Parts: sequence; structure tokens; C-alpha cells
Amino acid sequence: MSPDERAPAADALTVLALGDVAIQGRMPWSSNATFLVTMTHDGVQMPAVYKPHRGERGLWDFPDGLFLREVAAYELSAALGWGVVPETVLRHDGPLGIGSLQRFVPADFSEHYFTLLERPKHLDALRTIAAFDLVANNADRKGGHCLLGDDGRIWAIDNGLCFHVEAKLRTVMWDFAGEPVPPPLVADLARLAEDPPADRLAELLHPAEIDAMVDRACDVVRVATFPEPPPGHRAYPWPLV
Repeated sequence: MSPDERAPAADALTVLALGDVAIQGRMPWSSNATFLVTMTHDGVQMPAVYKPHRGERGLWDFPDGLFLREVAAYELSAALGWGVVPETVLRHDGPLGIGSLQRFVPADFSEHYFTLLERPKHLDALRTIAAFDLVANNADRKGGHCLLGDDGRIWAIDNGLCFHVEAKLRTVMWDFAGEPVPPPLVADLARLAEDPPADRLAELLHPAEIDAMVDRACDVVRVATFPEPPPGHRAYPWPLV
């Protein structure tokens, strides 16, 4: 796809929300059915990732409907102003039924958290994702879920295992443990705790999950330090990448 065929970032939500969806193929190595699709709207084409509800496998420890949590993760990222999750919308009329549609991030797929961690210029972006995961309660932050986009930004993808009311943080991003959370992030989280995007999350999460998210934000503001892996808790996902 040539650059002039790609939707500008400002238009991505419109294309995702209103565009026609054409499935190109199933994406490999996904535990649930995940499809690369082409979105078309008003002559603009954009690649996206489609996760239909009907392609999910049930989990014993998470409620049904992980695709809703993908959308909620975007809404949290947007509410914080951090822009770490690619634009994601809920669509009821996808080719395989209701599901999430997320802008596909062109990236260097040889890069991941562990390679990015070696370069100091990426550390602030990685800290932002680590703070995001504390509030979202991400139970599956693998190294490969941090993408170095062609735009030079680091994006956090595969956010379906988030927002549980119970503490389930499982992540590879423990390298910042004991460090202070950067003050600008703390300020953003304090603002979120005062004015959470409850209306935008109401269709996506249970009210108790929204309350738990706010409580976690308050905890990060109060402590303002990245935590250590808790003893007696499975703190790392598998596989790591």
C-alpha cells in the first residue's frame, strides 16, 4: 500500500468506524482468531486488525468478550493523552460479526521490548507503557506486544487481557521496578482518577472493572513508584516474547 493510500492518523477512527471491511487473511501465531483487513472509506484505504467475538476461545479467569477490552485499552490511552494504543473501535457489523478493529501499525517486527530496552532513547516510552499496564491491570504484556512503528513511536498492542477486578499484572516490563513513575505520568493519572471516561467505557467494561481501574490509578498516584514483582504471584507471561 503506497503512503498516499494510508489514512492520516486524525482520520483513522473515522475509517475504522465507518469503512467497509475486507478480510485479507488470518494473522499467524494468534491464540484467538485475528484477521488482517483492509478498511475503505471515501476513497481512503487503511490496513487494520480485526478481532471478532466469535473467534475467541473462552478463558477460565477472564469474562467473555476480550475484544471489548481491546477497545477499552484504547479509550484509556486516549483519556490519559498518552497515545500508546493504536486507534481501536467497536464494530457490530464486521464480516464475522461484532468485534474490535484496530489500526495496523507498520513496524520493524524484529524489534520488541527486550531490544528496545537496550536503547536509552526508548526508555521514556517504555515507562509510559509500563505505567499504562499498572492501571489497565494487563495480564499478558509480552515483549512482542511493544512495537517500534515506522513512525518511530512505540505502540502497545494485544491488550485484551486487561481490566480484571482482581490483581493480575503479568508483564515482562519489570526493569523499572523501584524507579519513580515520571511526574507527568502521575499528573495524568491523577486527572484520570478525578474524571475517568466512564461514559466511553460503560459499553465495554463492568462498572466494578471501571471502579477498579480508578482505584489502581489512585494507587499509582499515591505511591508514584513502579512496583516490584509481587511474591507468590505469577508475574511474567508465557512466552516472554
